[in-house]
Amino acid sequence: MQFSPVTPDSVKHTQLSLFEAFIAPPGAFQKAPEEAWPLQAPEVFSELSLRGATGSCLGLLAPMLRELSDGEHMRWLTLIAPPTSLTQSWLREAGLNRERILLLQPRASQTPHQLACEALRLGKSHTVVSWVNPLSSMGRQQLVAAARQGDAQSLNIRLG
Repeated sequence: MQFSPVTPDSVKHTQLSLFEAFIAPPGAFQKAPEEAWPLQAPEVFSELSLRGATGSCLGLLAPMLRELSDGEHMRWLTLIAPPTSLTQSWLREAGLNRERILLLQPRASQTPHQLACEALRLGKSHTVVSWVNPLSSMGRQQLVAAARQGDAQSLNIRLG
């Protein structure tokens, strides 16, 4: 693959300053051709790290979980091994749709990571939220593979 060098002569548009962009006439900007931005496979894994007091962390988490529980999804929002402070009463007070949420705890012979992979693979959940800390790169790869297999999203939350 070869790249041609970018020279001032090869650039066919001018760059506007920030203020000129706001006062530019309609149509001054050209849309980039569709082939300029190739489609990529959607990302199925996200990780969120929250630090601080438990109440503050849950306060930050509430709107995100509320959005995930209120969506037009036909599948579950599954919470795997949430912290003990995330109770049914907290879900109610945070305004989450509890009819669309599964709270699962691993059995004695199972880790939260294994349960999250199983829940993702089954495809009964649109999003599986797990609290696996620490999560190794191999563990992350396993969550990604399971999420792709079940056509789901994986969100891991690290509290610290």
